[in-house]
Amino acid sequence: MNRDARKFGRVALCTGGSSAEREISLRGGRAVARALESLGVEFETFDGPMEVLRAAEAGGLDRVFNLLHGRGGEDGSFQGALELHGLPVTGSGVLGSALTMDKLLTKRVWKGCGLPTPDWQVASSPYAAGDIIETLGLPVFVKPAREGSSIGMSRVEDSSALAGAIERALEHDRQALVERLIEGTELTAGVLGDQCLPLIGLETDRAFYDFDAKYVSGDTRYLCPCGLDRVREEEIARLCLEAFNVTGARGWGRVDLMLDDNNQPWLLEVNTTPGMTDQSLLPMAAKAAGVEFEELVWRILETSLTV
Repeated sequence: MNRDARKFGRVALCTGGSSAEREISLRGGRAVARALESLGVEFETFDGPMEVLRAAEAGGLDRVFNLLHGRGGEDGSFQGALELHGLPVTGSGVLGSALTMDKLLTKRVWKGCGLPTPDWQVASSPYAAGDIIETLGLPVFVKPAREGSSIGMSRVEDSSALAGAIERALEHDRQALVERLIEGTELTAGVLGDQCLPLIGLETDRAFYDFDAKYVSGDTRYLCPCGLDRVREEEIARLCLEAFNVTGARGWGRVDLMLDDNNQPWLLEVNTTPGMTDQSLLPMAAKAAGVEFEELVWRILETSLTV
C-alpha cells in the first residue's frame, strides 16, 4: 500500500488524562506511538486534553489522534474544544461521543429505533432498590451511567446486594443504570469505517467480564471466530453497524452485546475510543480481518481526514 504520511501534517497523540481509565489509555498510547513512528508520521505525545489545547493555541498542530478513554476525552467535551480550534480529530465528533458515553441515553435511542436492548431502570439512590426489583426482577447488572472498562459495575443476584451495588455505581456518576441481566454469550463487534470486523466471543470464569478480566488476569478466553455460522454472524454484524450509526458515532469504535440462549442479540453499549493495548479487542478483531496493528493505526488516523 502506498502511504504518504505527509498528508497528516503534525499529529498530536493524546493519551492519559485524568479519567478512571488513565492507565489503559497510557498503555495503548505507547503501542500507537510505536506504530506512528514506524509509519513515518510526524507526531508528539501529549498527556491529557489540556496539554493538547495549550499546544493548539500556540499553533503548529494539524490534527489529533485521540486515545483518551472516559470523561474528558470520550464524552464530546474534548471534541468540541478541538472543533473550536479548527483541529480535526480521529473518530466520533461531539454528538456521537457525548451520546454514547451515556449508556442510558444510548439505550433510549436504540429503543426509539426499535433495536434490541435489555430492559432497565435508573437509580439515583440506593433506596430505589426495592422498586427496581419489583419491576425488573433478578439478576441484574448495575453500572454507572457514564463510565467505562466495567468500573463501578456489579452483577447482582441477591436482593440484599442491590442497594450496595447501586451505591458503588453512584460513587462514579450521579445516575446508576440497573439493567436486566442477559444470560448467554458475550460478544463484541469492532467497527472500522463502514465495516464491522469479525465478532469476538468472550469467556471468563469470573462473575462477568470485569476490569481484571479485561486488563489484569490474563485468563479470559477470546473466541474469534466467535462460533456462530456465517449467516448469523453477518446478521448480527449488520445490527451492530446500525446500532453504531444511529448514535452518531463514526470512524471507529466497538459495540458490545449479549446473545441469549435463544440466539437473540441484546445491545449493551458503544465505545467510541476503544482500547489499543495488547489485550484490547478491536486490534484483535482487526487482525482476524487481516488488518495488522500498524495498518489499523493508519486507518484510524485517516478518520481525521473526513468531516
